[in-house]
Amino acid sequence: MPVNLKNIVESIVRFYGEVKAEAKKIAWPLRKETIASTVVVVVIVLIVSFYLGVVDAILSRAVKLILS
Repeated sequence: MPVNLKNIVESIVRFYGEVKAEAKKIAWPLRKETIASTVVVVVIVLIVSFYLGVVDAILSRAVKLILS
């Protein structure tokens, strides 16, 4: 089955044209929204990290008490 190089190139060009058209439709967040979302993520990460640290310390002590 012969490969038609012209059809392949046309398909690639059409694909990238469609990608460019779709990229123009993207509603990018504003700077303020991006900063607010980042702050929320950082706060949640800190809270979860603290919680996991406390649970780890408690479980470590429990294991030490059981094994000693």
